[in-house]
Amino acid sequence: MHARSSHSIIVVGAGLAGSEAALRLSRAGWNVDLYEMRPAKMTPAHRSGRFAELVCSNSLGSDEPVSGKGLLKEELRILGSALLPIADACRVPAGKALAVDREEFSRRVTEAVRSRPGIRVIEEEVTSIPPDPIVVMACGPLASDAAAAAIRGILGDEGFYFYDAISPIVDAETIDRRSSYVADRYGTGTGDYLNLPMDRLQYETFLAALLSAETVPLRPFEEPRYFEGCMPVEEIARRGHDTLLFGPLRPVGLPDPRNGKIPHAVVQLRKENAAGTMYNLVGFQTRLTYPEQKRVFSLIPGLSSAEYLRYGSVHRNGFLDARRHLHPWMEHRGRPGLFFAGQITGVEGYVESIASGLVAAVSAARRAAGEEPLPFPPESMTGALMAHITAPGTGVPQPMNANFGLLPDVPVRRKRDRKGRKAQVALDAIRRFAARLP
Repeated sequence: MHARSSHSIIVVGAGLAGSEAALRLSRAGWNVDLYEMRPAKMTPAHRSGRFAELVCSNSLGSDEPVSGKGLLKEELRILGSALLPIADACRVPAGKALAVDREEFSRRVTEAVRSRPGIRVIEEEVTSIPPDPIVVMACGPLASDAAAAAIRGILGDEGFYFYDAISPIVDAETIDRRSSYVADRYGTGTGDYLNLPMDRLQYETFLAALLSAETVPLRPFEEPRYFEGCMPVEEIARRGHDTLLFGPLRPVGLPDPRNGKIPHAVVQLRKENAAGTMYNLVGFQTRLTYPEQKRVFSLIPGLSSAEYLRYGSVHRNGFLDARRHLHPWMEHRGRPGLFFAGQITGVEGYVESIASGLVAAVSAARRAAGEEPLPFPPESMTGALMAHITAPGTGVPQPMNANFGLLPDVPVRRKRDRKGRKAQVALDAIRRFAARLP
């Protein structure tokens, strides 16, 4: 391993969590040695050596404070997240969601990290957990075999894993706009989605092709454990004839302005970049082979001649059982000074990964200063999420994203006011907590 700086904190991995942690620690006055193995050694999902590369959707979820991800974003802004302002600056239209131009986002994050005084980037694979006093392992759910083996070694078990799926991206110029209309569900956005309607016969034809399509086979030792939010579209279809009509092809709230009627089914496309030259098939993460994706998805009206800039795919995502091994402040229970961050902890989602990186960095800074780390407020989304994934439990652990079900109940006169009240309590708690941080 490369010679390390004296009195530095080690961060392994420059994804969302690692980049957030490195920037946070540097701003707090600590020297950081940031290890990143890409581009010399790539993962099955990443395509570049840039930091914080988004490999699935380009959406960071809803921006509304009465949604789980929206509230989490507000908390991160109050806490001084380094990556949220960059995401805001790279925003592309997506209704009430925060979607970004992924290329611009990763470029700006990389520039921010590499230009930050006090951060030394070391382009090298970490094959063992560094023995340094303070280490943040943010190597992501796609850690190299050597890093994964090192983590399993210190955990003393084999851990758990699940699968994540990626939606295809098509060239905007190859979409037949005559078969589409622009609208946001219930008219709540600014016309950010392109909708491809299907009648009953078109839906039946598409469904039959999807169910009979060839998928990429799993390796013998791999058991598929899909997170519900990333369920492949063909797996959703297998749950029932009309299941897609209540999922990614849900037509409710999307009347066709050309006739005022609700279609039988609707495929939504979302802008993938600010220029609007690429569109993502919303909810169409898939394990179909590339030729089958071309064949089956061409049955969707408007996509018969579409050119695919990126086909959908599936990759293995590993995560540890945080219930057994981590404190709510992301520190290993058996080794003080060793922290974990990102999806490897069992959080699910981009914003959740950023949050775990911030929590690990705040906690690591306190440990480095000779102080005990503090759990984040349990009534906040940040604190509730970390408490949930680290709470003792039985059975196979499941990744968790930000949602209001994690927050403690609050007294309200009207049920419809509950989310708003929970959000207010959470933000007040985070403001008080943030005031205590250096």
